[in-house]
Amino acid sequence: MLNYALIGCGRISPNHIMAAKENNLNIVALCDLIPANMADKIVKCGLPNSTKQYTDYKQMLDEEDLDLIAIATESGKHAAIALDCIEKGIHVIIEKPIALSLEDADAIIAAAERKGVQVSACHQNRFNKSIQKIREAVEAGRFGKLFHGTAHIRWNRGPSYYKQAAWRGTWEQDGGALMNQCIHNIDLLRWMMGDEISEVFAYTDRLNHDYIEAEDLGIALVKFKNGAYGVIEGTTNVYPANLEETLYIFGEKGTVKAGGQSVNIIEEWLFADQADDPEAVKAEYGENPPNIYGFGHKPLYADMIDAIRNKRKPYVDAKAGRRAIELVLAIYKSAAEGKPVKLPLDSSKTTDFIGRFPVSKGS
Repeated sequence: MLNYALIGCGRISPNHIMAAKENNLNIVALCDLIPANMADKIVKCGLPNSTKQYTDYKQMLDEEDLDLIAIATESGKHAAIALDCIEKGIHVIIEKPIALSLEDADAIIAAAERKGVQVSACHQNRFNKSIQKIREAVEAGRFGKLFHGTAHIRWNRGPSYYKQAAWRGTWEQDGGALMNQCIHNIDLLRWMMGDEISEVFAYTDRLNHDYIEAEDLGIALVKFKNGAYGVIEGTTNVYPANLEETLYIFGEKGTVKAGGQSVNIIEEWLFADQADDPEAVKAEYGENPPNIYGFGHKPLYADMIDAIRNKRKPYVDAKAGRRAIELVLAIYKSAAEGKPVKLPLDSSKTTDFIGRFPVSKGS
């Protein structure tokens, strides 16, 4: 049984704790700067009262014998914590985004390879049944030539969300809608359409949240090296609540749409080969989770455990996490400069865009 700890006991932490429990990890300790957060999760997730609690993760690393750590702090701290864990020879699952700069992402990748440690980027929606079915069709070539794909994230985040944690919406610790709320679907679009990108052109704006530093709307055009195109539309301005998250893939011989709260539902399934019944596929791949986090954490943890035991790369590794960050940063760069941006990017970070949108003094 692998010894496990979680660093960061905020909004997403119950999904990590339950995934660890369901995969029979030995949950040794929790770590958070606020003791009440740990106490709350111990009760809510049914952990033993004897579960150790730390407010200093470095002390935990020194005192505990750990095999796997999940990092679910504010995004701006992911990289430094991950690097400290890796130096101790501990495998890590890093919440999205794995870092807020390409330099930090590259440091994580290099350190993990040097230490022989596995790193998984927590893009759990890749494990959705619907997404796995679409990926299967992509890999089987059922679409023929890929034409274009679109990712739409039409969500709502209001003042209460940002007041819960002062780091949200800041360039130093978070980024805006694209880096936080939209990065899962951005990851899926890039993965499905061929990963390699030649150019991005984008607009971003902050239309409805004058109390945060970063964007609440992003619209981007993506040109893939294989000749296909992508469209990204992401926002946290939708009235009055989250509306949908959708992914479309259009090809020479296939059309697919995944929708629902977190692309868990196949809503369109049309292929020239007629290898399966569209209605049967839609019925089987139509699970809607109770919240936007979906059902993907459990299989992501199962994959990571297998990767550790068999000394292989996890299904969603650190390089995949870097690719998602790179695309968001390219969008930010294009919008800030008002011109297309060529990929790959070697250097970019969210703090490059400090001052892009003035924050209301009354906030």
